[in-house]
Parts: sequence; C-alpha cells; structure tokens
Amino acid sequence: MKLSDFNFELPEELLAEFPAENRDESRLMVLNREKRTIEHHQFKDIINYFDEGDVMVLNNTKVFPARLFGNKEKTGARIEVFLLRELNEEQRLWDVLVDPARKIRIGNKLYFGDDDSLVAEVIDNTTSRGRTLRFLFDGSYEEFRKKLKQLGETPLPKYIKRDPVPEDKTRYQTIYAKNEGAVAAPTAGMHFSKHLLKRLEIKGVDLAELTLHVGLGTFNPVEVEDLSKHKMDSEELIIEQEAVDIVNNALKSKRRICAVGTTVMRGLESSVSSQNTVNSYRGWTNKCIFAPFDFSIANCMITNFHTPKSTLLLMASAFADPDFIKEAYAVAVKEKYNFYSYGDAMLVI
Repeated sequence: MKLSDFNFELPEELLAEFPAENRDESRLMVLNREKRTIEHHQFKDIINYFDEGDVMVLNNTKVFPARLFGNKEKTGARIEVFLLRELNEEQRLWDVLVDPARKIRIGNKLYFGDDDSLVAEVIDNTTSRGRTLRFLFDGSYEEFRKKLKQLGETPLPKYIKRDPVPEDKTRYQTIYAKNEGAVAAPTAGMHFSKHLLKRLEIKGVDLAELTLHVGLGTFNPVEVEDLSKHKMDSEELIIEQEAVDIVNNALKSKRRICAVGTTVMRGLESSVSSQNTVNSYRGWTNKCIFAPFDFSIANCMITNFHTPKSTLLLMASAFADPDFIKEAYAVAVKEKYNFYSYGDAMLVI
C-alpha cells in the first residue's frame, strides 16, 4: 500500500476543539471485522463487549506541561519552547523545539517567568526547529522540575487553535496516568471514567498497564509514498513482568485482549517473543505498523479517529483492514463523528 491510499477529505469542523462533557459519553463506533458490521454507541457501552477474564492493556504514561513561553535576551521577542525530552538530569539539558526558530541561535539566552527566575542557554542545533537547551536555575533538581511545571502549559496538539484552559490539565490526560514523560496524551484512554473502570473491574475484566512515553513524532504526517521508508521517532517503552503475566495468561486462555490505543499496540508488538507471547521490556521503540501486518498479541483495539496520512491511521487500517477502515471513516464523516485528540472513539473487534 502507498501513502496516497490513506488520504481522505476531512471537514475542519470535525476536528474536536473540546472533549465530550463526560469522558465516557463520547460516541463509540464499533467495527466487527468478522461480520463486517458498523454499530453506533456511547463509549460507556463498551462494557457489553467484554467478559470476565478478558484483558484491557492501558498506557499509563502521564503528560507533563511541556509548552513554555520565554523571552529572548536583548530583543525580548516571545519564543515558544516545547520540551521534548530530558537529555541529562545533572546538567539540566533538554531536547526542545522552538518557534519561531529562525531567531534562535547557539549562544542565545531565553528568560522564563515574570521574574526571569528560569534561564536557558541554547547550546546546539539539532534540526530546523530543534535545539538543545541548558537550563540555568538556582536550586535543587526537585525545585527545578517544580518550576518547569509551574511555568509550563498543557501541550495541546497544534490543530487546537484556542489557548489551554484549566480543565485541559485533567482532560488532556487519562485518569490512570501515573508515569510522567509524555508530551502528547495516549488519547484512546481519555474516554475511560473512574466509574467505567470500576464497572469493568466488577465484571472481571483484567487491566494490564505498560508505559510508552508518547513523543511528538507520533503525530508527524507521513511524507513518503513508500511507507517502508517512513522513519518513526523513538519513544521510551516499559513493560513490567506483572503486565506480561496478565497478557500471556489471557493469550493462553484465548481471551479477548484489547489494546487501548495505538501506543499500546505499538508497545505490545515491540516486545513479542519468538513464541508470540509478550516479553518484559525496558528501552526504546520506533516501530511503524502498516498493512500487511501480522498482529501477535491484541485481538481487539480501541482508538480515536485519525487524520489523513498519519501513522495512527496506517495502524488502524492494518488492524481492521484498509477497505473496512475507509468505509468506516466515510460513515464517520457523514455521521459527524469528532476526530483527533479530543474526538470520539472506535472499537475494533
């Protein structure tokens, strides 16, 4: 398959600017691969598709407030700094994106906060917008991280044109987020409410967790017609033994194993053993999944509605069948489903 197979007309008004009022009341489209049927529900109805002994695998990464605004020394120009990842704790080195980039050169200093209590120096250029910053701050590492949190904003995706509001702090985050390190939310999991998770637990559905720290690369549109040439950014992945045991037991008992989101699917498929079971994992993954692909672990998937030519759409197509996804997306546009990070959900069984 080629990149052009994954293009479609997406009306701008279907890109969700805000989430549904209640997490579990977003819409849910259910695709049955075997019967080739499409059904329409609310997200909380998802409980009807799972039984005792089935497993849902969640990504428990936590989004940190990665977007900062600073001023350039001398000129005072306002510069947006997007924190991508910490390179060195001791030296306070960070990999960042800057905007506008043309103004930011090696040696420049940026000042943050009303009192300029945080200063950063540009020490390297990495890409056209990428820079390495060294933060200069008087205080312990804990105080430095606290300061970043205080000054940072929720890193809403670029397509959301509004400024962040206080609610975004909790809504652009899953309720089970615990390991900080993502600069984008694993959005499929944002539909789960505490109440829904409790109901699943009471029903006997097992929850397993992995951590994949979502980077911005996940959202980079694919720009090469030959999909095998697309380079994914590496993202940190941790799968502990506890999750391995839950998933492998479910595999053995031929239960339903649901990957909650494309990040979970990538995580699971990055750690498959030669016996087609899951291994524990601690490292990085840059796996790009597109059709044809033989999925080894999950036999069911929850995902949002994705934008044209995205790696997320490539994976959903590989899992559900490209023609079926095409048909489902045409229905979603017609029925005015909400797309992207704050949008509605799809369950593929």
